[in-house]
Amino acid sequence: MSGPQCCSNPPTLDPSTGSGHVEKFGGLDTYVTGSPDSKLAILLASDIFGYDAPNLRKLADKVAAAGFFVVVPDFFYGDPFVPGDDGSYANLPTWLKDHGPDKAFEESKPVLEVLKSKGVSAVGAAGFCYGAKVVVELSKHDFIQAAVLCHPSFVTLDDIKAVKIPISILGAEIDNMSPPEVVKQFEEALTAKSEIECHVKIFPKVAHGWTVRYNVEDEAAVKAAEEAHQDLLEWFLNHVK
Repeated sequence: MSGPQCCSNPPTLDPSTGSGHVEKFGGLDTYVTGSPDSKLAILLASDIFGYDAPNLRKLADKVAAAGFFVVVPDFFYGDPFVPGDDGSYANLPTWLKDHGPDKAFEESKPVLEVLKSKGVSAVGAAGFCYGAKVVVELSKHDFIQAAVLCHPSFVTLDDIKAVKIPISILGAEIDNMSPPEVVKQFEEALTAKSEIECHVKIFPKVAHGWTVRYNVEDEAAVKAAEEAHQDLLEWFLNHVK
């Protein structure tokens, strides 16, 4: 692998992809899809490659088709992570200094405020890799009603211990950002808190990023991603209502 696993299989970004559209939402350019009249909303927090990723938008459209209004904010202000010309990831630490998940967490709050001002009564949030850190921060408060973390990056055991809402964690067998033994620690911490509903699943034979950075021509990869998407959707249907 030429770089850290959080950066493998970068997507080909396409701002025109998806059946939704981009509008300003809480001060951020945001991909929105689904009925704006829905009282139930889902926020998707992208990985470091941003909100123009076709597979992420496809998932947003799928969640919207189940009756949710879905928002995918551009927390990077049009500046997602781009590997170096030689494909290297040496510039990642510098990029992260200007695009920290703590900053994205703060910027998600106005987005959630706009949803509430539009009459939305319940919100779920899902985060992918980097985005999972944003969502776990939201989960420590009453900003959202349910959370899903997909192959999380930067999430610690202390983060998980502070979660206050129903949470689902979908991990990969091959993942050096959140390896299975760490995800199992997350599960133990959550099950120790009987008041928190949780679901933890480790998907065999898949690598970090598999839910949104899969090759659409690889049948096994698509099948594993779709299974995760179904789990995500069912979690929200059960807990965001």
